[in-house]
Amino acid sequence: MKVNEGREFRRILVTGGAGFIGSHFVEYQLATHPRQEVVVLDAFTYAGNPSNLEFAAGDQRFRLVRGDIGDAGAVAGAIEGCEAVVNFAAETHVDRSIMEPLGFARTDVIGVGVLLEACRGRGGVRFHQISTDEVYGPVPEGLADEDHPLRPTSPYSASKTGGELLVQAYHKTYGLDTVITRGANTYGPRQYPEKALPLFITNALEDQPLPLYGKGASVRTYTHVTDVVHGIDTALRRGPPGGIYNVGRSEDVVIGTMARSVLELLGKPESLLAHVPDRPGHDVRYALDTSRLRMLGWAPRVGWAEGLAATVHWYVENPQWWRPIKSGEFKEYYRRQYATLRS
Repeated sequence: MKVNEGREFRRILVTGGAGFIGSHFVEYQLATHPRQEVVVLDAFTYAGNPSNLEFAAGDQRFRLVRGDIGDAGAVAGAIEGCEAVVNFAAETHVDRSIMEPLGFARTDVIGVGVLLEACRGRGGVRFHQISTDEVYGPVPEGLADEDHPLRPTSPYSASKTGGELLVQAYHKTYGLDTVITRGANTYGPRQYPEKALPLFITNALEDQPLPLYGKGASVRTYTHVTDVVHGIDTALRRGPPGGIYNVGRSEDVVIGTMARSVLELLGKPESLLAHVPDRPGHDVRYALDTSRLRMLGWAPRVGWAEGLAATVHWYVENPQWWRPIKSGEFKEYYRRQYATLRS
């Protein structure tokens, strides 16, 4: 199958570029598009980490701007001269959205609106919204394609759905050049340890309990971050205006099985597994049909077993990255979230 080579941009704005997936996307851009400049706009909230961007130090094609996507002035300054905006900036953790839902609406809906207005006011700018498979809600059987109904069940997924619908409305109402990618659960180096996999790994390394919701039976399609950023870049450059694409692998991963695999890789006992009360409205399964993105030439390359082992190894080798995080703001969040645990 022959696919188009895709668009080239002189300069792109990556919002939330100091976060987990955003920083990997920036790294991919600098490595694979040598004539392109990258501007990062990041508010450096708890999950934004300057050390995530150390690879860009001294690169003349890179510029970092501190600012919030909800601040129109900060956005106007960062977007100057950019031909595309890729929006990773978001509140992303379901558990935190249950604790503090309104903050998610401010960033994931209003912030998206501010970015869209900035693009509309300039003309000729492609806007790429990074979304999630959670907008579909639970998928008990089969696969959700891009035409599957949107049935979000958490404040997080509802806020991401709201942002998505705003993007679609700007495309239809104003003719804005937009593209949306809905990603599966992403994993890999530099992921903030509130998410299940890095939490399991770092807790196991500290001989702390691994908290499993309910029976640990929820199912996800974990996809390595390198495959996710390649998929996002493919959609950004090859997707037609208004396109929506799922990004993810097709293999089911049971969370309880994942936790046991982590313990096995680290040589830790299963006695560290700790069942905690289930998350309210917990979706039992997500699963994506990615055939539309594959038609553009994308395919995942990192197998689950390979990617899991490499990710565990990264956290083993980089305690200087995650230990300071777990001793800071994270500590109070963890106490509130897992109050039934006793280490």
